[in-house]
Amino acid sequence: MSDTGLAAWLQRLEALHPTEIELGLTRVRAVAQRLELLPVAVPTVTIAGTNGKGSTAAALEALLLAAGRRPGVYTSPHLLRYNERIRVAGVEADDTDIVRAFEQIDAARGEISLTYFEFATLAALWIFRARGADVLVLEVGLGGRLDAVNIVDASVAVITSIALDHQGWLGDTRDAIAREKAGILRRDRPAVIAEPEPPAALGEAVADSGARGLFLGRDFHCAVDGGHWRARLRAAGKRGGEFVLPPVPVGGVVPANLCAALQALVLLGESPAELDLLAVLGDVRPPGRRQRRRVAGRDYLLDVAHNPQSVDMLLEYLSLSPCQGRTIALFSAMEDKDIRAMIRPATGVFDAWFLADQPDNPRAAKAADIAAMLREAGESMISVSRNPRQALRRAQSIMAGEDRLVVFGSFFTVAAVLPALDRELDRGKR
Repeated sequence: MSDTGLAAWLQRLEALHPTEIELGLTRVRAVAQRLELLPVAVPTVTIAGTNGKGSTAAALEALLLAAGRRPGVYTSPHLLRYNERIRVAGVEADDTDIVRAFEQIDAARGEISLTYFEFATLAALWIFRARGADVLVLEVGLGGRLDAVNIVDASVAVITSIALDHQGWLGDTRDAIAREKAGILRRDRPAVIAEPEPPAALGEAVADSGARGLFLGRDFHCAVDGGHWRARLRAAGKRGGEFVLPPVPVGGVVPANLCAALQALVLLGESPAELDLLAVLGDVRPPGRRQRRRVAGRDYLLDVAHNPQSVDMLLEYLSLSPCQGRTIALFSAMEDKDIRAMIRPATGVFDAWFLADQPDNPRAAKAADIAAMLREAGESMISVSRNPRQALRRAQSIMAGEDRLVVFGSFFTVAAVLPALDRELDRGKR
């Protein structure tokens, strides 16, 4: 397929493996070894968790760039372009590099079948080696223990939040999910635990793994006060010691995730005291995470919150940054999520709900079904649209200048609305 472009490759990969998800490391490790991608020759930070992985990766990437490093960063899923998943030195991989990586993987795999995500993981490792990345930041896709990213032995492991999501794959308790996440830990290597209330099983898993656990609130600290946050970090090495950082204004990223990135940076041997943290972290804006847009005098907030915990965090953020007018929701979620638990804490928060079907997405819940849940919860201002674009237009038709539209529920929802807003913004600049 040497003349095939990226779009055709991606279409092929979606149909190449009999199932979308097949957890396990045997197949992907075998192909990685054929490509001589293992062991990875540079320090690697692997990030697992229910929420906050992408934000932590983005913050660590910004810090490493500011420290003069050349990070290779792998995240998922992408929001608008597949290329977002693979970055070297802050630059997205281009189509040519990704296609070349796919060709090498396809040639090496022989009769071994790989999933879409496994192809992506191997492509990232291949590009990082080819482009000379000197440190890797790898975001786990699902779980940890059996995720393709776990073929790489992490120099530093990071675990962000632990909440119920993907229960069909990971278990239906926080303890069970924590054990799966802890599968990325390695003996005698540091593990940054940024979950402020870790379940008992997580502490047990850290001890069983032999990793050197650093727990938020015990070994490193993050405090928020008066719109600012500050960190106290554990220095690398057995002698201990601390870095105490000056206050930084709270922005679009959860402070605990920023502190996790800073602690990982220290464990990689870099000193955050030498960086302008306000300049570096003030610009960290992962796409689709509390992403703001102001278009034609209207305010928009887009967030890929797609499970109950992430919705709770979004609602907390909204309460801390209220708008002068009404707060309006544009919402659509996947059918396999606990939608009732997502909307329950949001009742009474939004002045109106605009719900959207996603006719091209078989995983999406029906807007009419979500509307019925909202009515059961006591909500009355509800509009149902055939797609997110129509929902956006209808929401805009009732918005006044001081109102704010919050777009959330899934990556797919934000990905459908963000380009439309950006096109409006571009037209307004002409």
